[in-house]
Amino acid sequence: MPVIYLIRHGETDFNVAQRLQGRYETMLNARGREQARDCATVLNDLFVREGHRADDLAYVSSPLKRARETMELVRAALGLDPLGYAIDNRLMEISYGEWEGSTLPEIEARDPEALVRRERDKWGFEPPGGESYRDVAERVGAWYAALTRDSVVVAHGGIVRSLMANFHIVSEEQAVHADILHGVVYVFSGGTLARYS
Repeated sequence: MPVIYLIRHGETDFNVAQRLQGRYETMLNARGREQARDCATVLNDLFVREGHRADDLAYVSSPLKRARETMELVRAALGLDPLGYAIDNRLMEISYGEWEGSTLPEIEARDPEALVRRERDKWGFEPPGGESYRDVAERVGAWYAALTRDSVVVAHGGIVRSLMANFHIVSEEQAVHADILHGVVYVFSGGTLARYS
């Protein structure tokens, strides 16, 4: 089983405002750029400890700008060509559909029952025009099934949660409520998860 060194993209202003980003295109803020560089330092330390060179691994990113910007900062800090990575659409964040750009209190004000329905089955719930975590887990599972090399991946909180459930590290219910942090390298290896920051 290939090892995944997975980084959630660095912080954006939407994260600070607690707005649902989904497929919405946002850029890193200053803290997010620093988090990306910090993750490169963590990766370098892991590679030294594990006997890897930075260019031994594959690098793949979500196509969303905040993920690509994070990947390019990570690769530059590792001394690699910032643009020498692949993009895979299956690593996109969960789509929140009509909810994208809104905060949860704004959604509750428009549709008081919506969040109740979501909490009842957060794994299977689909926002209007969006997708469920179950949908995300299926596409991420297909991506992982085709993976042939240890890889550094930059993606999103929904992708980390889906992998946690796919690898049975936690239950689906626990996965959707997991706090996925910026500035952390999540290492999925042999059905286990370790976090480094």
